Amino acid sequence: MKIISSDDVLARLKQHYTYTERRGDPFRVLISTILSQRTKDENTAKASRALFQKFGTVEKLACADIKEIEPLIRPAGFYHVKAHWIKEVAQQILNHFHGEVPCDVKELLSLKGVGRKTANCVLVYGFGIPAIPVDVHVHRIANRLGLVSTKTPEETEIELMNLFCRKDWIPINHLLVTFGRDICKPHTPLCDQCFLADICITGQNVSQ
Repeated sequence: MKIISSDDVLARLKQHYTYTERRGDPFRVLISTILSQRTKDENTAKASRALFQKFGTVEKLACADIKEIEPLIRPAGFYHVKAHWIKEVAQQILNHFHGEVPCDVKELLSLKGVGRKTANCVLVYGFGIPAIPVDVHVHRIANRLGLVSTKTPEETEIELMNLFCRKDWIPINHLLVTFGRDICKPHTPLCDQCFLADICITGQNVSQ
C-alpha cells in the first residue's frame, strides 16, 4: 500500500481545481460563516444577501431589532438562535473592537457563536491570513484519505497545520471542500473516479 504524501495531495488538488485567492469584507465573512452553520451553501447565500441588503454595517446590525433579523435569515435555519448570535457579535465588535472585526484568532473566539472554524474562515477569507478552517467535511476527508487519524475537527486542524507548509494553508479548505463535493462525498465517495485513489487509504482498500 502506498503511503499518502501531503505534498502529492496538494499538488494533485491544485492540478484539478483552480484556486484564486478571494477576500471579502471581514464583517460579512464573519456573519455569513455564522449563518452557514448546519445549513447548505445556497441557504447561507440567500440569508446573507437579504440580511446585508438591510443591515450592511456593524452599526446597523448592532442596533437592529431581532424581529427584523429573523425573517431575513430564516433560509439559513435555526434563525431564532442565529439572530441573537449575530446581533450580539455586532454589538461586541462595536463595543470592544471599535467597530472593526479583529484579525487575531483569540479575539475572534471571544465573539458569540464563533468557534475555530469560523475564526479561521475570517482569517483566510476576510484578511488573507494563513489558517486552515476545518469543518466536519474537511475533517472527514482528511481522515478518509489517511492524511490524519483524528477524532475531532480541532485535532485535524492541528495535524494539517503540521503537515502542510504555512504558505499553503490558505487554499487547503477550499480545495478539500471542493474535492468533497465533487468526489469524496459523505456517504457515497466516487473512488472509481478519484484522482487520489491510488494514494488514498480508503481508495486503495476499495480497489483491492
